[in-house]
Amino acid sequence: MLGICRFLAAMSMDIYKKMRLFAAKNGYFLRMLLKLANSLWDIAMKLRSQIDFSVSVWLGTCTFLVALMILLGGATRLTDSGLSIVDWKPVFGLLPPMNKLEWYTLFEAYKITTEFKTQNFWMKVDDFKSIYWLEYLHRLFGRVIGIIFFVPFLWFLVRGRLRNGLWWRCLCVFCLGAAQGALGWYMVKSGLIGRTDVSQYRLAAHLSLAVVIYIALLWLTLKCIRPRNPVKLQCLSIHSCLLVITVFLTIVAGGFVAGIDAGFAYNTFPLMNGSYVPKGWLEIKPTWKNFFENVATVQFIHRQLGILVVALAILLWIRSRFTYPNILAARLISLAAACSVFQMGLGIATLLTAVPLFFGLLHQAGAIIMLSFAIGVVYELSAERKHDPKTYQVS
Repeated sequence: MLGICRFLAAMSMDIYKKMRLFAAKNGYFLRMLLKLANSLWDIAMKLRSQIDFSVSVWLGTCTFLVALMILLGGATRLTDSGLSIVDWKPVFGLLPPMNKLEWYTLFEAYKITTEFKTQNFWMKVDDFKSIYWLEYLHRLFGRVIGIIFFVPFLWFLVRGRLRNGLWWRCLCVFCLGAAQGALGWYMVKSGLIGRTDVSQYRLAAHLSLAVVIYIALLWLTLKCIRPRNPVKLQCLSIHSCLLVITVFLTIVAGGFVAGIDAGFAYNTFPLMNGSYVPKGWLEIKPTWKNFFENVATVQFIHRQLGILVVALAILLWIRSRFTYPNILAARLISLAAACSVFQMGLGIATLLTAVPLFFGLLHQAGAIIMLSFAIGVVYELSAERKHDPKTYQVS
């Protein structure tokens, strides 16, 4: 294993040198990418020498898997597959149907649901399989993540490698993961009888908790990779925190959009059926329900929050040109600003094409990436480094 690691390190260094030579001949943009690669390489070298590499890899892997889980949940929602399994067996539901009788039993259970009676009454067993597998994979992947997190956690805990309070933070994340499984079933249960979809409130709660778990894991990974001394938040740090909060709220609003299928209406931009503020956006009584149940209002809020994210990210980038954050923070700010514009473009494309699966998933992935950049910026700006005295130079 050590030999393989050395080989990969030598190969990476060779590729890095070739990239540097290539970038020197191909302009400013490639040089900027190279600077980011240089920063990441420096971090990797410091990681290897200063921290517990195994713990960092474990937390980083779990963070990545949770991101994939969020995307898989999005695919389950976009394909209306979430109600195909009408019971919850956390321990005994690991295996899929193995024969025709088991398939028939599951299909008969699904036929009791309102979704089948009103929308999918045409389905046969073979048609049912197409929606079953995605929901099954979603649930199975959740169990796999739990195992990948909990087993190494016990190992590292027994070996005394979860230092400085990391063990109880990881335990809290595991408890959130267990609660997420229960919340997922609570969400599914809401759509079995009397509705053709799950409750948008429970869907948004399920998505919100998934994002909270992702943020927690990403933050713990950063604490392992980039040890820091917390400092008092400055003006730029507060701005970046506001960006994270806005991105989070935009994702939650996206959950409500998905929950009431608001993306299939008002497929124009920037106007909504010829008006910037849609007609009837406060027609439901009491008024507060419009923000969660009115298609026009829910989509309008999601749009405005997306625009606000772009404005905050670009303003943060402009301010960073005059306040000189550290090199990595400056590059993350630039990436966050670029990603916000790209994500808004994806959102518009998703809306104009009436939410096809490809654009819907791409838009959701863009949200996770945007959130990751914003979290990275907050982490870098709210810390003082012992070994990174470099400052960002305006070019």
